[in-house]
Amino acid sequence: MTAFSRREFLKLAGVSSSLGVLGLTPLAARGQAPKARVVVVGGGYGGAIAAKYLRMADPNLKVTLIEKNKSFISCPLSNEVLSGERGLESLTFGYDALAKKHGVDMVFDEVVEIDAKAKKVKVAGGTTLEYDKLIVSPGVDFKYEAIKGYSQAVAEKEMPHAWKAGPQTLLLRKQITAMPDGGKVIIVAPPNPFRCPPGPYERAAQIAHYLKLHKPKSKVIILDPKDNFSKQGLFETGWKQYYGSMIEWVSGAAGGNVEAVDAAAMTVQAQIEQFKGDVINVIPPQKAGAIALAAGLADAKGWCPVNPQTFESTLHKDVYVIGDSCIAGEMPKSGYAANSEAKVAAAAIIAAINGAPLPETSYVNTCYSVIAPDYGISVAGVYRLQDGSIKSVPDSGGVSPASAAPRVRALEAQYAYSWFKNITADMFT
Repeated sequence: MTAFSRREFLKLAGVSSSLGVLGLTPLAARGQAPKARVVVVGGGYGGAIAAKYLRMADPNLKVTLIEKNKSFISCPLSNEVLSGERGLESLTFGYDALAKKHGVDMVFDEVVEIDAKAKKVKVAGGTTLEYDKLIVSPGVDFKYEAIKGYSQAVAEKEMPHAWKAGPQTLLLRKQITAMPDGGKVIIVAPPNPFRCPPGPYERAAQIAHYLKLHKPKSKVIILDPKDNFSKQGLFETGWKQYYGSMIEWVSGAAGGNVEAVDAAAMTVQAQIEQFKGDVINVIPPQKAGAIALAAGLADAKGWCPVNPQTFESTLHKDVYVIGDSCIAGEMPKSGYAANSEAKVAAAAIIAAINGAPLPETSYVNTCYSVIAPDYGISVAGVYRLQDGSIKSVPDSGGVSPASAAPRVRALEAQYAYSWFKNITADMFT
C-alpha cells in the first residue's frame, strides 16, 4: 500500500465516512497467487464500493464483481428525469476504472445460483466461480402480489414503479408529458421498510415541478399506507410553498392503503374510495433481491439478517450481505447507507483474511431531497454498534432546520449534487 498501513486502512474504512479521501492506489501483484478469492454480486452503491475497497486494501486479493448490466444507472436523482431537469445519461456510469485502475475482474452476467456450502456462484452463461468470501449486494425486489391486479407485466407497460432507474423511468416520464392538463398523477407509496424512505415524496415534488410549468391544472395524489414519512414536515412545507394545493397526501388512517389496481380502467382501489388517474405510479412493497432469497439468505420477512459488525450473513458463513437487502438496524435503505456498509464489510473481510482484529465500526448516512430547483432538504445520521445492533448516535445528525432561509435551501440543493458527484466518483474512478 502507500503511506497507509493496512491497519490504518481498516480503521479508516471501518469509519466509512471517507468517501474517497484515502487516496490509495492498488499495487500490482504480478506473478503472485491470489491470497484469497472474493466474489461480489451486484455493482451498485454497495457492490462497486466493496470491490474497489477490497482491492485498495490488498492487491493480492482476486476480486471479481458480477453485474448483469454493463453500465450502472443511479436511482438517486432519477426523480429529476421525471421533471425534465436532467437526462438519464447524467446518471449512467461504466465500470472501466474498476477493472483497469483497480484490478477488479468484471463479469457481466446474471447470477442464477449461489451454493454457500460449496462456496460457488453460477452465472446464466454457465460459468461457475469459486470463492473464499462472497459479498451479495442485489438491491431490492418487489412483492407485486401484495396489490391485486398488479404484476411485473403491468409495471413494465401501464403502471411503472420506476424504482429501479432505467426504462421504467423513461416510461413514467413519457406518460407524464403525454397527460392532458388537468389530469391526475397517482403515486402509490409502499409500506416500510423500502428503498429510499424520502423517495416517493421527492418524486411527487419533481412531478409537480413539471406540471406547474406545463400542465398547471393537474394534480398529484399520494396514496400511502403509512401515517407518517421521512422528513414529512419539511416536504409538506416545500410542497405548499412551491406547488400550493397541487400535491395531496392521503395517509393510511385517511384511507390511503391501496388494495387493488385496474390497469385497463386506470383505477386504484384504496380502503375507502376508488381513484382514477391519468398516470399511476405504483411503488409496491419490497423485499431482498431475488438472488438473496433464492440463496436462502433471507428470513421469513424477506430481508437478510447479518452480523451488524461485519455484515456477514447469520444464515451462511463467509457470505456478506450489504445494501438494501440486509437488515441494518436503524440505518435506512439508501445509496449512502450501502456505501457505508460496503466499507465496513470490506474491512471485516480484510481483517478475517489477514488474521487481524476487527476494526471499530461506525456507519453514516445522508439523504438529500430536491423539492424544486434551489430548494433542497436533507436528513443525516451517524450510527454505532450498541447492544448488538446498529443504532443512531444521539444528536449526531437530524433533518434540515424547519425555518431555514432560502439561501440555505438553495445550498442544500447544491450539496445534493455535490454528494452525488462525490459518491459516484468514489464508486467509479
